[in-house]
Amino acid sequence: MASDVNDSKLKHALSDRQVSMITIGGIIGAGLFIVSASAINSIGPAVLISYMLTGLLCFFVMRMLGEMAVLNPDSGSFSTYATKALGHWAGFTVGWLYWWYWALVIAFEAVLGAGILNAYFPEIPGSAFAIGIVLILAVTNMFDVRNFGEFEFWFALTKVIAIIAFIVICALAIFGYWPLAKNVSGISNLYSHGGFLPQGYSSILQGVLITIFSFFGIEMLSIAAAEAKHPEKQIRRSINLVIYRIALFYILSIFLVLCIVPWNDPGLQKMGTFQYVLSVLNVPGTKLVMDIVVFVAVCSVLNSGIYVGSRMLFSLADRGDAPKVFGKVTVKGVPKASVLLTTLVALLAVCANYFFSKGLFSFLLSTIGSIGLIVYLVVACSQYKLRRTLEKNGTNLTFKMWLFPWLTWAVIILIVMTLGYMLVAEKYQYEALMTSSLTIAILIASFIVKRKKGAQFALNEKQSSN
Repeated sequence: MASDVNDSKLKHALSDRQVSMITIGGIIGAGLFIVSASAINSIGPAVLISYMLTGLLCFFVMRMLGEMAVLNPDSGSFSTYATKALGHWAGFTVGWLYWWYWALVIAFEAVLGAGILNAYFPEIPGSAFAIGIVLILAVTNMFDVRNFGEFEFWFALTKVIAIIAFIVICALAIFGYWPLAKNVSGISNLYSHGGFLPQGYSSILQGVLITIFSFFGIEMLSIAAAEAKHPEKQIRRSINLVIYRIALFYILSIFLVLCIVPWNDPGLQKMGTFQYVLSVLNVPGTKLVMDIVVFVAVCSVLNSGIYVGSRMLFSLADRGDAPKVFGKVTVKGVPKASVLLTTLVALLAVCANYFFSKGLFSFLLSTIGSIGLIVYLVVACSQYKLRRTLEKNGTNLTFKMWLFPWLTWAVIILIVMTLGYMLVAEKYQYEALMTSSLTIAILIASFIVKRKKGAQFALNEKQSSN
């Protein structure tokens, strides 16, 4: 009987429309619908500047990543580029770090989705919902990359429709054309409750720390591009459109929120940003509609997490940085073992939340607290080094980072400043940086041990052959 495992590489099966929606889905997560409330309540109207800075940071990082990906589309993306630019240790560390991040995010999103379902079906345990969500979306990732692409297309389309509808309703209310709305203050809300910067200038960096979690995932385009039918075309097109999508989905929607409700309104965190605003505007069926939209957003992030985590693990195995079994693909081009391990780790984290200690789950989540910033820092450093090398070799780049090296240095400085701010920010930010640093230290130590064992094995082989 023929084996269902094939050593061929991943297949170029994602269509243009699927890759386009995957890019949008990477931008829009549950963070926009829910976590943005925490940012607004903590920072005030100045959170708009935080969103703009984070949006520009992500856009420039994507431009740098695109410069490298157009030359070499790879499922390992920035991990592969870090190996070439900064050394094997960097690619190994950031690759495993990224995989760990997504395994835990899958668990977090599953718990969030289970909470939504459990509210409607309290007789079914939340743990059953969480495990079921992970398993169902893992199955969709097991058979064909087109299954993942199709699910993500419809998930992303639902989110886009929801945000556009939200923007239209809010705009109508502000201009006085929404008959159900009462006493909408409008733009005066931006300065009439303690001013535009009620928490001071330093709060802007604090806002970046909160909002970066919402944006992280946009970089998955460079990973999905390895399985796109037209990788170079999709990378160029999607990255050029990123800034417009950020402006529409995040900055415009948060601006409208601030115009309709005061930034310090406690209802934002109690109900979630979008749901509370729509309830203030007396939109019928707000809770049910927003629960559906948030659940779809959760499933979208979870679906993408299984995909992108398994592809990073596949790439690590393909480069000899993970057991070879995770570099195998099925006849349909799916790294089944990588999907299974990513799912298993996520399920163990889910079980930690429901069956062990909430403190253990919180600790696990804290290990990924600053990973987004660290990954983006590695991308910027890799692009700087590789661009210098390419320029020395006279390579003609058709897709470039602008104003090199000045914008690259500006991104690096902003990321380092934000990480530095974590050291003096609130306790939970400091702890997140420390636990993330511990995770990095463990991975670097693992690399050193792996390299020493590899060198010893090679020496033993040489001696035995002699």
